[in-house]
Amino acid sequence: MPPPPDLPPLPPPPPFFWGETPENEFYTSQGIRNSKSYFQTPNGTIFTQSWLPMDETQPVKASVFMTHGYGSDSSWCFQKICIEYAKWGYAVFAADLLGHGRSDGLHGYLGDMDKVAATSLSYFLSVRRSERYCELPAFLFGESMGGLITMLMYLQSEPDTWTGLIFSAPLFVIPENMIPSKLHLTMYGLLFGLADTWAAMPDNKMVGKAIRDPEKLKIIAVNPKRYTGRPRVGTMREVVRVTNYIQNNFHKVKAPFLTLHGTSDGVTCPTGSQMLYDKASSEDKTLKLYEGMYHSLIQGEPDEAANLVLADMRKWIDERSQQYGSKSDNN
Repeated sequence: MPPPPDLPPLPPPPPFFWGETPENEFYTSQGIRNSKSYFQTPNGTIFTQSWLPMDETQPVKASVFMTHGYGSDSSWCFQKICIEYAKWGYAVFAADLLGHGRSDGLHGYLGDMDKVAATSLSYFLSVRRSERYCELPAFLFGESMGGLITMLMYLQSEPDTWTGLIFSAPLFVIPENMIPSKLHLTMYGLLFGLADTWAAMPDNKMVGKAIRDPEKLKIIAVNPKRYTGRPRVGTMREVVRVTNYIQNNFHKVKAPFLTLHGTSDGVTCPTGSQMLYDKASSEDKTLKLYEGMYHSLIQGEPDEAANLVLADMRKWIDERSQQYGSKSDNN
């Protein structure tokens, strides 16, 4: 499929987002170690990764379970965030969502987001409850549509499973110009599910609206595992359903959380983060709005802006790991 019209012709992708350097050599240069595996669930096999501090004798502050956004995966630029948290002393785990990256499922199809969330959650809980991590604080992290799915995971979890939640530009409210046409959804719905997997919905060229730094846009756009087709009918139907559901259940959020959004985000509405902040029952809640920033706060902003967001993230999670560590459950 050709690149979005706002992109110049792109060269073939490098082996990794950082270039040609072999993986192990790159991770070692960052002071971390990476592992990859597949996790079997009742809904299919999902691809998982971890990023941990290189020094195995270094005490880990907490575990962090990260979920990428729509069309993305855990192996390209999303892992920039994972790597940063590991460098700060956290054990980081991520899974490719069903229908994304190297996990099972039709590429780009999220026809049952509750099932998608439960599938990743089953892996996260297997690590959360393991002997090595059960005594440590544990955080859920979600970016973009991964924030929406992370919220579903939180609502599917037993109380007090998670020490805190972090949302980067979460998809809680769809921008007006990106809301799927009710006419389209109704017409396809009349086909009794036959059209659910069709890549037939209008494509709003989201990648071009997400990235402010043009050089970083070029790298993100050539992710070899990124879904570049038109949105599938069932995926957009679920986005509408689940965003409405989440908006009506923000009051059930009781865990400490940090939600961050750029004011010029053209993919997800900053009003979603504001709504979460206003309606959540959490006693410890933090909202950060960044003037003029786009959707991709870490991977797509100029370094100076991205580093500001990372500093805010680090301050928040370091404080909560210390503050709530002794209160984390032993599940």
